[in-house]
Amino acid sequence: MNRYEGKTLNKATFVMEECFFINCVLTDCDVFYSGGDVEWVNTRFDNCRWHFRKEALRTVQTLTQLGMLKAEPMPVSFQANTAKAN
Repeated sequence: MNRYEGKTLNKATFVMEECFFINCVLTDCDVFYSGGDVEWVNTRFDNCRWHFRKEALRTVQTLTQLGMLKAEPMPVSFQANTAKAN
């Protein structure tokens, strides 16, 4: 697992299941998520593009079909204070 701490990361590509972010800012990045365990602490995602694959994509598609998730572009900037794997 790649560990990033206290970094400002620009125009990069990350697979969430392979990264652990602590006190980071990701700007204009491509973030791929397949549904596995992820961890981050006090990390901000600004203008990032989220790409859902495998189980995560199927979950997003199902929630959209059920009307539980709007079929609109997702917010691209947010502060993620803490996320911990199960």
